[in-house]
Amino acid sequence: MRAWLLAISVAILGCSSAPFGTARIDRVLAALVPSDTILLAGIRMNELRSTPMYSKMLSQRRLSELDDFARQTNFDPRKDVNEMLAASNGAEVVVLARGNFKVQAPPGSKKSIYKGTTIYGNAEGAYAILDSTTAVAGPERAIRKAIDQKQSGQPGATALLARAAALQGPAQVWFVSSGWGTLPDQLSEQGGNLSNFGRIFRSVEKASGTADLRSGIVGTVSGDCRTEQDAKTLADAARGMVGLGRLSVPENQPEMLRLFDGIKVEQKQQSVQLNVNIPADLVDRLLKLTETRQPAKSR
Repeated sequence: MRAWLLAISVAILGCSSAPFGTARIDRVLAALVPSDTILLAGIRMNELRSTPMYSKMLSQRRLSELDDFARQTNFDPRKDVNEMLAASNGAEVVVLARGNFKVQAPPGSKKSIYKGTTIYGNAEGAYAILDSTTAVAGPERAIRKAIDQKQSGQPGATALLARAAALQGPAQVWFVSSGWGTLPDQLSEQGGNLSNFGRIFRSVEKASGTADLRSGIVGTVSGDCRTEQDAKTLADAARGMVGLGRLSVPENQPEMLRLFDGIKVEQKQQSVQLNVNIPADLVDRLLKLTETRQPAKSR
């Protein structure tokens, strides 16, 4: 689930008005998406790498998940990957990638052959290089499902892929969902604020979001709830969180109020939409304020 949560956590940050378009979804990767997928996220790494925000977060070592992903899969999104799709059926995640790959089995990994494809794996996960430009990573069972999907020649997860194609904006990151699987239960078990997110996910039947990080954070997250009352409860909760955020701004940092001014919550019948527009200068300041300082060396 880690790869999926990484994709979602970036997607929730942030849309614009230019057409997203079917051409923006790599057809080779789309053919690998298993038919039982309920959560689908895309990251255009070649575009994300050129954004100032990504460069700053990387320099501040805030993307440790990429280190873990590179170690577990033997390919590095920071340099090997141009585009990724993360697909989940609610229980397991498979990451599909396009870029430039070389077969280099990590030490201690086992090797198996499935329908002519070599799968390299160890206790933490597995991956397969389908060709020099296509790779798949995740639990071995999920990798096999992606291979089955491609070789079947049949379209899979067509509804999710169609919704992804209909998204608006030149986003570097996006997601669509038609359910959440075990994620609400996992969050509820954590207690505290995370349990509140578990309740929120249970009330949302389907959702989508995009993030454009080229200049600050511009984006949208939309969710369709089961009932209009669920939507009202969710919208009120989101507005309450924004209000609490404003109250938490220190008196000596009044400019940070602009952060919450750029977050708008709208409800229309059973739908809730969160619009985010945070300028680049404010994002820079936020990153500086939250930067983890290395402890000073003793003399």
